[in-house]
Amino acid sequence: MKPWQFATLVDVSFPAPESAAPAVLNAAGLVELQDCATTGWHHAQAIPSPDGVLLPLALAQHRANFDLWHQEDDARSPMASDATIAEVKHTIDRLNQQRNDLVEQIDEFLLSLAGPQDEAAPLHSETPGLIIDRLSILSLKIFHTDEEVHRPTGSDQHHERNRQRLAILVQQRSDLVACLDALWADVLSGRRRFRLYRQMKMYNDPELNPVLYSRQR
Repeated sequence: MKPWQFATLVDVSFPAPESAAPAVLNAAGLVELQDCATTGWHHAQAIPSPDGVLLPLALAQHRANFDLWHQEDDARSPMASDATIAEVKHTIDRLNQQRNDLVEQIDEFLLSLAGPQDEAAPLHSETPGLIIDRLSILSLKIFHTDEEVHRPTGSDQHHERNRQRLAILVQQRSDLVACLDALWADVLSGRRRFRLYRQMKMYNDPELNPVLYSRQR
């Protein structure tokens, strides 16, 4: 068992957005939470659940990405049997569904905080929830790239290559943090708006995936 394999999937149960106190979306604080969880989970440390609605949702969404990352690693193992790969594939499908569902829950909650939006304001195609998902993946990339920078068995060339990659990832995340804060400020001021975009995934739905419904017949 790997050290991070200590928790089951997050059972997401949160109060309705209407019952939650208004909160300000703070991208830097969100990233700090993601990094803390990334490090803690890799060392099998329990991560206390934060207060409110938004941060617990973001933490659950980050956990789905964390588990997805390592399931993808398992699927690519040259030692994995066909049975193991099939089992991992099913797990990846479930985690992807959970990941997307949580993005939608984040956006639903933020829309409830934002209140009525000006339909004349420009529509932003990427929602805050989707940006939070990207920040989650960047947290994982930064953690694992930093591991490669300090890997004892790595060559000097390997360390330098990953130092360069790490600098790019950190810059990308810094830019994305600024973009998320700017988007949320624009939404609250009415300068910009966003919509809840349903993912409409079909592969897990027995009524929509022909492989599943043809088997039922």
